Amino acid sequence: MQPSSTHPETCPVLRTADIISGKWTLLILRDLSAGINRFSALERSLAGISPKTLSERLKALEKEAIVTRKCFAAVPPRVEYTLTEMGWDLIPLIEHMRDYGTKWLSDGGPDGAGYPDKAAPGA
Repeated sequence: MQPSSTHPETCPVLRTADIISGKWTLLILRDLSAGINRFSALERSLAGISPKTLSERLKALEKEAIVTRKCFAAVPPRVEYTLTEMGWDLIPLIEHMRDYGTKWLSDGGPDGAGYPDKAAPGA
């Protein structure tokens, strides 16, 4: 693995982190991958997110070509969001985060099962 310290703007890890690092962003992607695609449904699914924040995150994801927005001429107006190919390519990252959390973080602390033995080599 090669560090990108001489040109951080070209580091693919940093560039990806810039896209997905906002609070709620990964959860929005998770929900879109599950088929939740309307603003109101996303808002209900993401308990605690404000409409303003959800709107800002969706606009940012649309700007990065992670999400597409489609408006339907209906009364009331209907808008649906879907993942682009770039967006779908982020889903395995979220799945790995879910697996990691289940394996290492689900028991509540370092004394819980699933954490490495403090006396183990390399611990």
